[in-house]
Amino acid sequence: MPSQLLNYYEAIEQASQDMLEAARSGNWDQVVKLEGACALLISQLKHAAAQQPLPSEEAQLKSRIMQRILVNDAEIRHLAEPWLEQLDELLAGRTKTVH
Repeated sequence: MPSQLLNYYEAIEQASQDMLEAARSGNWDQVVKLEGACALLISQLKHAAAQQPLPSEEAQLKSRIMQRILVNDAEIRHLAEPWLEQLDELLAGRTKTVH
């Protein structure tokens, strides 16, 4: 049975996967909502980890989960780049003119 800490890592992984699916469909409001949920899970994980370390036999699984989270994050960032550029231009008062 996985430890409570491992459950947090798995929940964060699932949230990152859900964020990626929302980003792929262009649902940026959902990405932001899930990002908030992910931040809460990370905060809870940090608190729980301070109370009880991850059992050594689960370290390898944690590493694989973290790698998948990082891959998801990289793809989300890649998908967000055009959207972030548009937002930056909008906030700077620059708009692209379409002829």
